[in-house]
Amino acid sequence: MKPINDRVVVKPAEAETKTPGGIILPDTAKEKPQMGKVVAVGPGKDGNKMTVKKGDKVLYGKYAGQEMNYEGQDYLIMREDDILVIL
Repeated sequence: MKPINDRVVVKPAEAETKTPGGIILPDTAKEKPQMGKVVAVGPGKDGNKMTVKKGDKVLYGKYAGQEMNYEGQDYLIMREDDILVIL
């Protein structure tokens, strides 16, 4: 996968299956993860270099990115601007 312009491909972290108190959450109660690992980065746009790089762990907005499934894996494609923090 090679994104274009200022796009980033992120592999979302797994959703929590238990609460801190040990209660097992059903699939319908799990929150959408807002953290993931960057797996591919585009070259940038309008001469601006990309800040994130492959392998970075990032936090992003709750509704950021476009979901896609590639070779059985779930990914998000988003603009670099949708990434809030590099951990």
